[in-house]
Order: sequence, then C-alpha cells, then structure tokens
Amino acid sequence: MLNGTTLKRRKIYVLLLIMFLILSLPGIISATEGGGGAYPNGAEDFMAGAVPPPGTYFLNYFTLYKSDKFNDRYGKSSIPNFELKVIANVFRFLHVTDKKIFGGNWAIHVLIPILNVNVSLPIGSKSRTGVGDIVVDPLILSWHLKNWHFVTGIDIYIPTGDYDKKRLANTGRNYWTFEPIFAFSYLSDNGFDVSFKFMYDINTKNHDTGYLSGQEFHFDYTVGKKFDKWTLGLGGYYYKQITNDKINGVKVAPDGNKGQAFAIGPQIKFDYKNMNFTLKYQKEMEVKNRPEGDKFWFKFVYTF
Repeated sequence: MLNGTTLKRRKIYVLLLIMFLILSLPGIISATEGGGGAYPNGAEDFMAGAVPPPGTYFLNYFTLYKSDKFNDRYGKSSIPNFELKVIANVFRFLHVTDKKIFGGNWAIHVLIPILNVNVSLPIGSKSRTGVGDIVVDPLILSWHLKNWHFVTGIDIYIPTGDYDKKRLANTGRNYWTFEPIFAFSYLSDNGFDVSFKFMYDINTKNHDTGYLSGQEFHFDYTVGKKFDKWTLGLGGYYYKQITNDKINGVKVAPDGNKGQAFAIGPQIKFDYKNMNFTLKYQKEMEVKNRPEGDKFWFKFVYTF
C-alpha cells in the first residue's frame, strides 16, 4: 500500500512528464492535425497527381480530427486524460495558366485554413479559433500522358497563425515549413485510379522556444474505381519523421521525438457538372510520439 508521500511524489512525476511533453513538443496542439507536421495528412485522394486543365478552381477541405490518446515512442498512451479535437476548414484557390515550363503546365495556388483547436490535459483545457498558417506555391508544374499524370512543386507554409508559447492551444506553428512535393496518378482505361502524393518537410526553428522540429517524410495514397459519376476506394496516409527534434541544438528525448503514423479508410466521390464532392474516413494506427485518433473529411471542388 502506498503512503501519502509516495502518492504525492507520483503525482508530481506525472505533472512533470506532462509539462515536459508540452514544452518539448509545441507541435502537439498547435498543428492543423493536432500533432506532427504542418501538412494535414490525408487531405488528398482520387487523382492526387492530376492537376486540371488551364483555368481557375476553388477547393474546400473540411476536416474533423478527434483523439483521446497521445502515444510515446513505444506506441503506448503516455498522457492521462488527454483529449484533442481539431475542426478545420481550408480554402484553396488554384489557377492553372496556359504557360508551359519544362513542358509542364504552370499553376499557382494559395491555401487559407480556419481552425478550431480544443485540447484537454490534467493541468487544464483550452480552446482557440482563428486563421492558421497560410500556404502558397508559385511554381506548380504538371504533365499528362494517356493514363499517367504527374505534378511537382514546393509548398511554403507561412507562420501567419496565432501563436503563444504559454498557451496549450494555438492555430499557428510559429515557424516556416518548406515542402517539396511529387505526386502521380494512374487512371486505367476501365476506371481504376492509383494515386500517391509524396512530401518532405523542412522546418525552420521556432525562435520563441528554441525548438527545431525534425524533417518529415509523408505521403497520401488512394486506390479506387470509377463508376460513371461515382468513384469508390480506400486511402489514407503514411507519416515518418526522419531527423531528430532539437531544443537549442540538443536532441529532444532518447529517440529525438520522431513521430510516426499510418492511416487507412474508405472514401467516395461524386461528380456533378462542374463540381465534385468527396467524403472519407481515416483511422490512425502504428502511431508513435503523437496523438492517435480518427479523421473525417468532406472535400468540395468547383470549376469556374
């Protein structure tokens, strides 16, 4: 049987662990996914590698992410009474020009996220709503063959979101991220779609905390089949942090807080005139050093 002094010490150890995680992982509750990198993993799906013909397009991504588990480096829940809910709506404006560079169509886009972040820990609960980190890419290039489509670019995440290192919940990350992208789609003559979007994130330092998030490799994937106006399939994402997190040049934790996650789930798309609508669900698993949860998406695309 534990005496009062021992119980008190254990409570102090638990609180110290929680505070360490908060201070050493500012991305846990300041990101658009409630953890991990700047990109909302799983955002892309059918025909992810196929940029549309020259013209102007509006895309709207609505997502709900819920988690009641923050995993450690062994994949075990590490924060008691942890809860995270992120609701995000991202406005994306895409313009594909009639100009060609290296034989590929030149396009530009901007993404503007609006976030509501709710986080609960044993030390308290906080909620924050506002604009997140805006994303721009002035040089998107795409190529098209009979069944194959390819696209490349570099998305730039600008630290426009609200951030305070003393807050549990933030809508911004307070540092820049540069994300080279390569994506491809294969659409067979009978409607089978295989699509991948590969990304590699290079983060700058958060100067308010001295924290440098490690570099991250991740990809969205989809396998589907088109039936007239409907497309059905499975998809999700894989995420793996490549380099260590550091604070003022010193590695954080024995494993550098390297995150990992895999997600999979069903998805469905409906085409109607100059619009299409996509619904999808993604279940996370094999998660380390980040929240583990469920993600729901509704995507809308409009062609002007």
